[in-house]
Amino acid sequence: MRILMLGAGAIGGYFGARIHQAGGDVTFLVRPERERSLTENGLHVSSPLGDIHIRPRCITAFQGSESQKFDTAIVSCKAYDLDSAIEAIIPALASHGIVVPLLNGMTHLQRLEERFGPERMLGGVAHLGVSLTAEGHIRHLNELHRLMIGSRTAPAPPLVDALAEVFAGSGIGFVLSHNIENEMWEKFVFLSALAGATCTMRAPIGYILQTHSGKAFVLGLFGECLAVAGKYGHETSKERLAQYRSQLTAWGSTSTASMLRDIERKGPTEAEHILGDMVRRAQAHHIDVPLLQLAYSHMQAYEIRRAHERSQLIIPPDQRKMVCKSVNSSVRPQDQQGNSC
Repeated sequence: MRILMLGAGAIGGYFGARIHQAGGDVTFLVRPERERSLTENGLHVSSPLGDIHIRPRCITAFQGSESQKFDTAIVSCKAYDLDSAIEAIIPALASHGIVVPLLNGMTHLQRLEERFGPERMLGGVAHLGVSLTAEGHIRHLNELHRLMIGSRTAPAPPLVDALAEVFAGSGIGFVLSHNIENEMWEKFVFLSALAGATCTMRAPIGYILQTHSGKAFVLGLFGECLAVAGKYGHETSKERLAQYRSQLTAWGSTSTASMLRDIERKGPTEAEHILGDMVRRAQAHHIDVPLLQLAYSHMQAYEIRRAHERSQLIIPPDQRKMVCKSVNSSVRPQDQQGNSC
């Protein structure tokens, strides 16, 4: 089983390192700067379950022969990088190969199906608390490292059992699911509530719960997400429902969504693919979701402001006065009041 791990970030790097450590045949497809870092320093994972330091096999593009193509491509990129990820793995994947996406949300399924076909496209869910340091090292934040995959068609692709054997032998908490889309929806519901709450409040769950209406806000978001999932035929199990409620109302919890960490580093986010998709699904079924709409609008404002600030950075400081002068000169004198840069 030849595995191509697209990316060596927090999730892909962690699971790939575990597979490599257990003797699995895994290659990382990464950007050139990441390839240089991994070649020089190796891949470091700091984990309460045991640290890992490996020298991974890396490529920046596939240039091998037909016989060197991969049986499985594991896609662990951010949703906004999916299009470029698809183009990168197409030449590397064997004609019989399968794709395992570990992306958040649900919007990626259709785009992957369009390129690879539903019979080659599995579902996947990663439950993992990890972060990437400035040095490119992976920090595993707790002892949770569960990976779930499953076929979305019947019969399942022939390679699924072989891949499951690799995962099961890697030391990862692995589950081969027979209802993977429901598992994906359960995470989608939880993540939407967690991201909506922690990003809107810009704080961990424990801090939010100390505010006047924090608990009502968190549980209100959760309830709206559950209502949307129910309309799409996906009910959260009682066990998982109790688990998620406990996590979202844990006093003193330091839990945040990775989306908040993206905001704090002033980076792009998956808001459109998580909160935006949940809101659009609600609107399609005429479900009232005022808290989700608020959280989504908040993230849209962040993205709009980020785009504006980045566009301002493109203009060198010594040229900004010239640009402002040009702009102001094109405005009629009677309209110039309050027009400044």
